[in-house]
Amino acid sequence: MSRRPVFQVFSLAILITLAIAITYGSMLGGFPVGQTQPNIIFIMADDLGYGDLGSYGQRMLKTPNIDQMAAEGMRFTQVYAGSTVCAPSRCALMTGMHMGHARVRGNRRVPLESNDVTVAEVLKDVGYRTGIFGKWGLGEPNTPGLPNLQGFDEFFGYLNQQHAHTYYPDSLWMNEIETFLPGNLSGQRDTYSHDLFTNHALDFLERNHEWPFFLYLPYTIPHANNEMGRAIGNGMEVPDYGSFAEKNWPDAEKGMAAMVERLDGDVGRILARLDELQIADNTIVFFTSDNGPHSEAGHDSEFFGSRGPLRGIKRDLYEGGIRVPMIVRWPGKIKPTQVSNQVWAFWDFLPTAAELAGGPVLEGIDGISMLPVILGLEQRHQHEYLYWEFFEGGFSQAVRMGNWKGVRVGARSEIELYDLKTDISEEHNVASENPVIADQMDQIMKTARTDTPEFPILDN
Repeated sequence: MSRRPVFQVFSLAILITLAIAITYGSMLGGFPVGQTQPNIIFIMADDLGYGDLGSYGQRMLKTPNIDQMAAEGMRFTQVYAGSTVCAPSRCALMTGMHMGHARVRGNRRVPLESNDVTVAEVLKDVGYRTGIFGKWGLGEPNTPGLPNLQGFDEFFGYLNQQHAHTYYPDSLWMNEIETFLPGNLSGQRDTYSHDLFTNHALDFLERNHEWPFFLYLPYTIPHANNEMGRAIGNGMEVPDYGSFAEKNWPDAEKGMAAMVERLDGDVGRILARLDELQIADNTIVFFTSDNGPHSEAGHDSEFFGSRGPLRGIKRDLYEGGIRVPMIVRWPGKIKPTQVSNQVWAFWDFLPTAAELAGGPVLEGIDGISMLPVILGLEQRHQHEYLYWEFFEGGFSQAVRMGNWKGVRVGARSEIELYDLKTDISEEHNVASENPVIADQMDQIMKTARTDTPEFPILDN
């Protein structure tokens, strides 16, 4: 099972900061007086596809603020989620572990344990104020997986992904206290949860902008309310259809479009607040999605071409299920209009954030820091491979090694092999023409994982 990484602190905090400055020169210079660490914001949409943003080719949905963020920073084309569904993807992001070592590998209520180390803990230990507003998914009440026990000073939102299906919940959690929303009791629909997360985030910025902070915003938009979808055929729950109200589209698609429009507007509000507080130049902002697009609760991912040129959607280990948009903005540190083909994944965020903050290097994790490529420098440390496994409907695995992608759907199935350099849509299985590469994939699938009683291999 996953073990607590060992802290290796190579110098005092001041010397670490100086070492970073020496390594990256003026790239990390120019901090405000009294602050030597950048603020870090990580915004994550829920079930937003690779092709759902204008900057990634979308033409029907509206994402001007996120597209502007891409124009002002770096847009990555080969970044991968931790998993193809919610909870395990968040586990990889928080702990730096891929699916072969992560504690949470599926959407079951398996909590993080006290010996797991999260990015919030690492940053808090070096002086950061830490807040999360949105969907957690890694611990229930009375478990060690609660956000406040995993490094977060403040939490407001959903503890588990099932509760997060409704956007008009009776209650949400404020730290470790369940807080009821009177406007939503007895079937009323007065308080839209997504709006509360943005308001809490803006308040967090207002109260903490004079200190280094880590703000994690795991929004629930544009996830469906699956229960509502089964009831009425449209589970894309949103207060109104916004600028799409008059479109001659199915209601579920108008709901999807309005969700994305609302998400984009709130990203714009967050970025604007950074300008108002005069901290934009010392704040690095990440934007991504937790997995590929869904076709649930009346919504069809094909309607907007949400997967882009990729094969598969949420719950697939083909590219459409795990390759996600990733935009990183840091005025003055990241040059505008940059596009990078660097291959990396959610488990790289923890070491990247640690290096940004001058925090400790952790042993025993799968991630590596992507700070060099983010700053436009040579990324010398590369992954030998990326690994995923998934348990719904059986046991599936996927590996990316260089431009090769191996997929096994079913524990007894043959490995499918694709050359992503020439076949991004994974249309041509070339395993029979490349038996040596297929055998390498097989060996990685056997050795890249450890057994866990919560997620046993299913012999299918």
